[in-house]
Formats: sequence, C-alpha cells, structure tokens
Amino acid sequence: MRVEIGQKAQMRVERKQRQHEMTRQERREEQYQALEEVFDRATLMTLYQLLSRGVLRRVYGVVRAGKESRVYHAEGPKGDDLAVKIFLTTSSEFRRGMLPYIQGDTRFKAVRRDSKGIVYAWAQKEFKNLEKAALAGVRVPKPVIVEKNILVMEFIGEDGSPAVTLKEETPRNPVTMYKSILTDVQRLYRKGGLVHGDLSEYNIMNVNGRPVFIDMSQSVLLDHPRADEFLERDLGNVNRYFFKLGVNVRELDSLFRWVTGHEREHP
Repeated sequence: MRVEIGQKAQMRVERKQRQHEMTRQERREEQYQALEEVFDRATLMTLYQLLSRGVLRRVYGVVRAGKESRVYHAEGPKGDDLAVKIFLTTSSEFRRGMLPYIQGDTRFKAVRRDSKGIVYAWAQKEFKNLEKAALAGVRVPKPVIVEKNILVMEFIGEDGSPAVTLKEETPRNPVTMYKSILTDVQRLYRKGGLVHGDLSEYNIMNVNGRPVFIDMSQSVLLDHPRADEFLERDLGNVNRYFFKLGVNVRELDSLFRWVTGHEREHP
C-alpha cells in the first residue's frame, strides 16, 4: 500500500514537471514569435547564435522599447541577469538621426553607409562607449559582447524589472543626485574622454540613490566636432530637470568650465 502511494506521488511530481517544461517551452515559442514580428531574419539568426554559443541561456520579455531599439531581459550562462539590446535595422528616421554622432568619430571612418552598416556601427559604438565609461569609473551597464546589431550587457534592475529612471521617479535627495550626476559627467569627460551626448532624466537610472548612465550609443569622443555642443546640451538638460525640483543649480558657463577645464565658447 505504501509502495502504491509512493508511486502515485512520484507520478504526480513527474506530471507536474512535464507540465512545467511544456509551459516554459510554450513561453519560449511565444517570445520567439514576438521577436519574429519585429526583427528581420539576420537579427534572429544572430540572436540564435548567441543562444547556441552559450552567451545567453534564455531571453525573456521586453523591458524597454523605443524608436531605435528593444531591450530584453535575459539570463546568462551562470544564471546572471543580462540585458539584450537589439537595434532596429528597419527605421530610416533612426538611421538619419545616427549620422551626426557617427560622422566625425575617428573610430568609425570606414563604416559602410548602407542601412545595416550604419546600425552595426551604432551597436559597436555603444559597446565601446560603455567600456570607456566603465574604465573611467562611471556607473553604466557593463558590456558583455556585441554582435552585429545586438548588444549584450549587464541588466540594471531586479527580478526582471529594470531600475527606475529619473523621469519615472523623482530622487529622494535631489541635491545629492544632482552633484553625483555632475561628478560623473566630469569623470566621463576627463577620464573617459567622452561626452554622453543625450543625457537627460530619460536615460539616467536611480540605483540606491546613485546615478547609472544608459543609452550611450550617441556618446562622442572629445575630438568630435560637436562634442562641446553636445556637452552644453547635456548640462542644460540636467540643470533644467533639477531646477524644477527646487535645486540651486550651477550657472552653465561655470559648470562647463568645471567639467572641461576650459571656457565655453559663445556664438
């Protein structure tokens, strides 16, 4: 009698395991179908290669979607949380917007001017910028690998939910956050040799009261012909956001000089 009960219990466990595996398989198939609705075959093949090579174990749902890319929560080979950023190859408007940031970047003089060549260069650009920022001590998602238009990097968040941006949630201590952001802008400039180029409340995450810079594909080297212009815009965006929160922000000329070590040129 005990043997029969034990066998029935074992059968129930095995049945539940099979059901669980089927549910997981169905979920994966649904995710791949969703991917196929957005991305071309070349992108899907690159993603499958990353999975087959063990760079990724699983890819879950979208956590951020924009006009230029989709960001997915994924699992790495050791169960670590990763972000998979897939740049769209179909948006002509997006490709036109890339050119001011790529043109003048000495790292991409030989980039192909066809649509996929530009998008692939854009993904490479963000990977290199994240590397430089991390080495400079600026908190950014640590890059793992880039293949064509797919960038794999550290996932900033918990349990598949990304950390909030300043746009989504006001920092508890705006003054401290403001000072930390400016320190990172200066560190990025002086130690990393980069200007973010599109810094605002939309692409600064708040992790335990500390800023994390994201979306660095448009970041430029200091010798880029529009580097100072982009820096002025970054600082203006940061000042505008924190001024609305009642922070006594620094005057733009003084702030520019503090970050760069030279005077701001006026038109």
